[in-house]
Amino acid sequence: MSLHGKKVAILTEEGFEEVELTKPQKAIEDAGGETFIISPESGKIKSWDFTDWGKAYEVDVKLDEAKASDYDALLLPGGVINPDKLRLNKAALDFIKAFVESSKPVAAICHAPWSLVEAKVVSGKKMTSYTSIKTDVENAGATWVDEPVVVDGNLITSRNPDDLEIFSKTLVEAIEKGS
Repeated sequence: MSLHGKKVAILTEEGFEEVELTKPQKAIEDAGGETFIISPESGKIKSWDFTDWGKAYEVDVKLDEAKASDYDALLLPGGVINPDKLRLNKAALDFIKAFVESSKPVAAICHAPWSLVEAKVVSGKKMTSYTSIKTDVENAGATWVDEPVVVDGNLITSRNPDDLEIFSKTLVEAIEKGS
């Protein structure tokens, strides 16, 4: 697979599940794509590593300077803290909505579909997530299924870190195809 010339936005706040950013990021970069960590914060943001704080990662682009039109896809890593903060940020929700409406691939894993719910882009969609937010997804009008990866249009959703290999592969394939 070749993603040469493709740019992927990774929208996150502090408290993202580290492996849910780093594994898909590596798959994208291994395929020749470029990734950009975008956050409302500048400088470095801390990850969460399963049970405690993880490493800090440099923000490449501050959210208020980012435009969805500059990227070919959007990755939303999970963790509990990150999507809970993003769903309270109007600029983040507008950024997500712009990707969904543009038909570019939007990939969300674990708790990240909370941001999709808050952006009001899941009604009528088939998707998955971490099981604890199943009711939130269903209450937003989506059909929730317990599968490792679900693709519905340009939305790619996945349950948890155990599904990262298939999630990453599916995202890379979607970027390569263009949606």
